[in-house]
Order: sequence, then structure tokens, then C-alpha cells
Amino acid sequence: MGIFRTKSIDALIAASQDPQRKLRRTLGPWSLTAFGIGAVIGSGIFILTGTAAAGETLSFKSVLHAPVLDLILHGSNALSTVGRSGAGPGISLSFLLTALACSFAALCYAELASMIPIAGSAYTYAYATLGELIAWIIGWDLILEYAVSNMAVAVGFSGYLNDVLDNLFGWHLPARLAGPPIAGGRLTGAWFNLPALLILLLLTYILVIGIRESAGANNVMVAIKIAAILIFVFGAAKAVNTANWHPFLPNGFSGVLTGSAIVFFTYIGFDSVSTAAEECRRPQRDLPFGIIMTLVVCAALYIAVALVLTGIAPWRTLTGDAPVADALKRLGYNGVRQWVSLGAILGMVSSLLVFQYGQARIWFAMSRDGLLPKAFSKVHPRHKTPHVSTWIAGLAVGIPAGIWDIGTFADLANIGTLFAFIVVSVGVIVLRRQQPERPRGFRVPGSPWLPMVSIAFCLLLMLALPLETWVRFVVWLLIGFGIYFPFSRKNSALARE
Repeated sequence: MGIFRTKSIDALIAASQDPQRKLRRTLGPWSLTAFGIGAVIGSGIFILTGTAAAGETLSFKSVLHAPVLDLILHGSNALSTVGRSGAGPGISLSFLLTALACSFAALCYAELASMIPIAGSAYTYAYATLGELIAWIIGWDLILEYAVSNMAVAVGFSGYLNDVLDNLFGWHLPARLAGPPIAGGRLTGAWFNLPALLILLLLTYILVIGIRESAGANNVMVAIKIAAILIFVFGAAKAVNTANWHPFLPNGFSGVLTGSAIVFFTYIGFDSVSTAAEECRRPQRDLPFGIIMTLVVCAALYIAVALVLTGIAPWRTLTGDAPVADALKRLGYNGVRQWVSLGAILGMVSSLLVFQYGQARIWFAMSRDGLLPKAFSKVHPRHKTPHVSTWIAGLAVGIPAGIWDIGTFADLANIGTLFAFIVVSVGVIVLRRQQPERPRGFRVPGSPWLPMVSIAFCLLLMLALPLETWVRFVVWLLIGFGIYFPFSRKNSALARE
């Protein structure tokens, strides 16, 4: 059937040189690093740090909400706990464990990105190593990852925007225009989350104008974001009560592991650096630098914020859409709160910008290979950006973000990202065997053992996600198969050849 046909690396590079579908190379190593930090430091540090520490409380016992790993190890006894246990102060260890797991995958990304400097990230790597069907699954998976990640961040942006307006001016947007109509599967009475949609449309316009302009805007926002994080860490450190850190692991290592699976969502931005490969001036050198530097900087910032946040407030109180701002409000640190909330808003905007960028490049790469309609790979004649896929991606994310709450999206992004990391790690092993002589700008040390460790870590974290997330993921893949077999398999560039 040809569903496992691969596309050679040379053919992928040649396709990127087509004048009608060629992107402009303008990005350097620090712009790539800023892209990564812009994606990684966003909703996680200002939203999920608190919710992962506090855990989730459910009004009913359901097998769908039990972590799959607990079901495997404990069977029906796993259902005796209502909700999902939080990591408590141990959330800092969750961030460390997740950074460790991500570091293995990041090294694998760095090697493949230096070999295949083409837009598409894990989708393109899978096409070159594991075949068209696997590439389609990963591409379809990445569309889900970037889309639901940005939906969650856009919802969090709306919540923080209202907090800043209320803190600075004593006024906020009406609840009917700034909240999701559906939350927790129930109607809320709100009409639409308008700020979530409007910010996504604005960023879509910036992305269409050009990559240089987008990178410049992101650099400014990242600088403000890091400044806001440092203001929080040093400004709130004097209010830390070490009694809040006891017990440090209230739910044991199981809580830490579950917390890792939840906050994995916060680290996924480093792989978006690889989507910029086709617009990078020296991809063989700069892409590995941008990927690894992103992970190092972000891990340090996450752990610092987690320790301070769980030190200034009891971990069980860190719920809601804006736990950092809420904790500062209870302390009366309104000055720090203003700067943190403003930095959080700009940080989320930069995260939205990078993920919208990455999603459009995935659609662009799949369309250029014939797996999606050709319109998605059209390049603007003046701006040299994939304007059609960028606008469609903006609407595909903005409308759902205006309807549902943040809890609907986070876990679904986690499982998609972990699956992509597994495929990239397998790709390194395959290319080492099939094309050992091909030049590599970066080599994963200890291959194939380190990529195998990456695969094991990702599988472990996938098993810590709820069964409900697995069900949704399988449904999404089945929808993708319903597109691939009747359309993509017949219209791919390899099929036409």
C-alpha cells in the first residue's frame, strides 16, 4: 500500500528550495533561544505550577480520571482516591524530573534538526525515518499538541488580563465576555471568552507580516517575562514560610510522578525551536544551541518559582486560573503582583506567538508533501510566510479557546507531545543504523542507549496520564486516519511520483 514509504533527506531539502514555497532565512541562535523560552515559559509557570501542586478535586469517582499507571499497578484500588493527588511542595521535583526526561528528548531533537533543517519538526523526521503513515500520525498529533496548548494559554491569558485590569483600574471585563461558556462539562452562563480570541487574531496578523517582525516582538516579550519571574522570586522570597514545605511530598512519589505528567505540558516549547529550521541562517549549529539552551534556562526558572510559590502559600490553596497572582494578593504584595501579572500576560502572549508559528509550519510542511490541501503551503509573495495556514490555525485555535475552560486542554497536549518525543528518539536510532555516514551538526552522546532512556521516560509519563486522556487521543488519531486513507495517501508527493 506504500503507507510506510520514506522520503529521503535530500528530497526533503530539495523541496524546501522550491521558489514558490521557500521561506526566508533570518533567525540566529539567540532568536531561536528566545523562541524556545517564549514558548516554554508561559502558562506553566503562572498557571499549572499551582494547579499541579494542589491537584484536582472531582465531584465523582470515575475510572476515566484515574492515572493509567495506577490502574495497572493497583487495579480497582486506584479508584478509591477521588480526583488526582497533587505533588504539593514536591512540584519542584516534578519540574526537575520532567526537565531530565525532556533533556534526553531535546538531545535527540538537536541531532535530527542539525541533519534535517526543514520545517515540520518531528513530522519531517518521521517521514525520513519511519514512513509516511507514521509521519502523518505525528503531524496530526503535532497539530493537536500546538492547538490545545495555545487554547489553554489563551484561556489563562484572559484570566490574568482581568486580574491586571481589576488591580490597576478597579474595572474588569464583564464575565459574560471574558469567560468560557463551558467549564467542567457544564454551562457557565458566559457568552464567549472574547479576549482569548482577539489576542490570537492579533498574533496571527503579526505572524503573517513576517518572521523577522515576529521574532523581534517575541524577544521584547521574553525579556519582560524573565524580568517578571525574577521580581516574583526575589520579591516574594522574604515571605516564604518553611512550614508550608512540610510535608514536602504529601502524596509520596506517586504525587510527584503525576505532577510531572501534568507539568510536562509546560516544557513542550523547546521542540517548537525545530519548526523554525527552515528560517534559520545556520541550522546545523544554531538549532542544537537553541534547543538545549532553552531547556536549561527554563528548568532553572520553573524550579525557582515552584519553591517560592509553595513556600508563600499552602499548596492546597494554589487552585484557580491565576495561582501566582492570587497568592500575592493574599499576602498584600500588590506591587509585586502588578509586575508579575503584567509579565504573565506578556509571557503568555509570547507563548501564544511561538506555538501559533509552530502550528502553521507543521500545516505548511504537510501540505508541501501533499498530505494536506495545497492551499496550506502557499507563501505570501511579499512577506514570504505561509499566510493561508497561519490564518486558518489562528481561527482553529481562537474559536475553541473562547468556548471551553483550561482544564479541558492541558492533558490532551501532554500525551501528544510525549508520543512525538518517542518517535523522534526512535528516529535517531534508525538514522544511526541506516545513514551512519551522513554529516551531523550535533550527535546524541551514548546512542542508542540515551534515546532508549528517552523513550522509557516518555512512556512512563504517558502512563501517569488519565485514561480519559488516552481515550480522547485515540479518537483524535481515528479522525486522522479518516483523512489520511481517502485523501492524503493518494495525494502525497511520493504517491504522485
